[in-house]
Amino acid sequence: MSLLRNLRLPAKFRHTDRYFAGKSFRLLDIGAGNHSASVTKKWYPGCEYYGVDLDKHYNNNEEDFRLMSAFYEMNLEELDYSAIPDNYFDFIMMSHILEHLKNGDAVVEKLLPKLRAGGIIYIEFPGFTSTTLPSMKGTLNFFDDDTHRRIYSLQEFYNLLMRQEFRVLGGGTMRRWHTIALIPFKIPHNLLRYGRIVPSIFWDLLGFAEYVIARKR
Repeated sequence: MSLLRNLRLPAKFRHTDRYFAGKSFRLLDIGAGNHSASVTKKWYPGCEYYGVDLDKHYNNNEEDFRLMSAFYEMNLEELDYSAIPDNYFDFIMMSHILEHLKNGDAVVEKLLPKLRAGGIIYIEFPGFTSTTLPSMKGTLNFFDDDTHRRIYSLQEFYNLLMRQEFRVLGGGTMRRWHTIALIPFKIPHNLLRYGRIVPSIFWDLLGFAEYVIARKR
């Protein structure tokens, strides 16, 4: 990965380049709001994009839908994913979704059959450390967000994935060192653009999030 690409790549794609850069692949994006299809296709034009979310209109427009192969509008907590094909996807992305669900472990387990053999799942979520951080508007402490429902751990996801015969490829605290190095430049940028400091610029420095990436055998 080039340094410039690494600097500009959205945080949730930190590990995606390692496996899918320059390739065609089928992505099931769990949490497909905020123009995720357009952002994803910008970085991975060969991606066949499938989105899942509670509300298809959450910061999506017609261009986003044009770029999607399909959108599955559903409540994940109901655990009915029959509309989504099994043994089909190369990659499942779950970035900062599970903390909003009461049964996120069951959600992950029910989604694993959607991956083909050799497919990869990426899960990112606020770790226990996030409960110890200072409070800040926009979420620096886990409890800053009233929609957060449950604190998960790496251990439970490692065990869940191993029970399902997945090979864990990596995991730990989410840190991108170049992002940390850019904090002195992001602070004035935030103040000029938003009139305040966006707390997510400190996430990597303070160890807010944890992740696991695993492959289906």
